[in-house]
Amino acid sequence: MNINNEDQAREAIALWRTEPAGAQLKNLRFALESLELSQMYYEQKGNEQGAARAAACQTIITGRIAEIEAG
Repeated sequence: MNINNEDQAREAIALWRTEPAGAQLKNLRFALESLELSQMYYEQKGNEQGAARAAACQTIITGRIAEIEAG
């Protein structure tokens, strides 16, 4: 699932909640990597809004990873 904004990040998390914790973590970490690359791309291009959106999505994804890891 391609995540381009905060709403899509929340939707992805909602879809993945039905999966086992290991599968969720795999999907979340992959999404996080993709968002980090997107943020770097936006920063290189001088697109501050895009970089900020990617950073906000990373925060949402990281929060869900922390929830799962906390048990």
